[in-house]
Amino acid sequence: MERQKILLVDGMALLFRGFFATAFRGNFMKTSKGIPTNGVYQFLRYMLDAADRFEPTHMICCWDMGSKTFRTELYEGYKANRDEPPVELLPQFELVKEVVESFDMPNIGIENFEADDCIGTLARTFQADHDVMILTGDQDILQLVDEGIQVAIMRKGQGNYEVYNHENFYEKKGLHPKQVIDLKALMGDPSDNYPGVKGIGEKTALKLLKEYETIDDLLENLDSLPKGVQTKIRNNMDMLHLSRNLAEIKCNVPLSCKLETAVWQYDKKKVGRMFGELEFKNLEKLL
Repeated sequence: MERQKILLVDGMALLFRGFFATAFRGNFMKTSKGIPTNGVYQFLRYMLDAADRFEPTHMICCWDMGSKTFRTELYEGYKANRDEPPVELLPQFELVKEVVESFDMPNIGIENFEADDCIGTLARTFQADHDVMILTGDQDILQLVDEGIQVAIMRKGQGNYEVYNHENFYEKKGLHPKQVIDLKALMGDPSDNYPGVKGIGEKTALKLLKEYETIDDLLENLDSLPKGVQTKIRNNMDMLHLSRNLAEIKCNVPLSCKLETAVWQYDKKKVGRMFGELEFKNLEKLL
């Protein structure tokens, strides 16, 4: 079987990024019927640029399915610091999925899990036989980098990507992909609103992981750590374990997506009709 190139798109990351990139100027594009479309428009620019750059044979888009997941059950404060999405973004959540469908591209999302978990599960499913590229703006997904799995992190400006793969990861990050989970468990994650070990920042966390590699090895050698670090870890042991659980992308969620449903080959007329409805004149020439 020939190796295919599968692009997994982090739909949430692209939609939010696209929305805020255009909204900060107060530029909420609207159709003549008054439907805001700025997030969808920018999402499409990102997606089509990546398809052009990475030339996938297959594409799949993954989504969150609401804000309640197993992580919010584990820890009430998880992402509790996030503001409600702006009202102009709300109608675009459904709209963007309809647009993705017009490309005959699967939308994947599963109750109780995040888009990241769907991406992780699909990436692990396909990596042995195919080459997987994940498109996102979210650094958390770097923990998935592996043989057969690359991550393209979107940078400022259109068409700028930092591509992480099995070969260059350590050189770029000073860590191995799996250690990203333990790093977040130690230092916490302010954007997801969990603390990790109070008083341990990135510098100390990196130093500890360079020396001990994993949290398990670190805990086995707790007595040989500096007294201050020992105390912090002992006082926050529950939160350390909880944070590790929150940080880890689950790669075994109950979903499946048949590769033949994800061939990147769309009907220009069908997509053109969708773009026409949304009054995306400028995008039609990208098809």
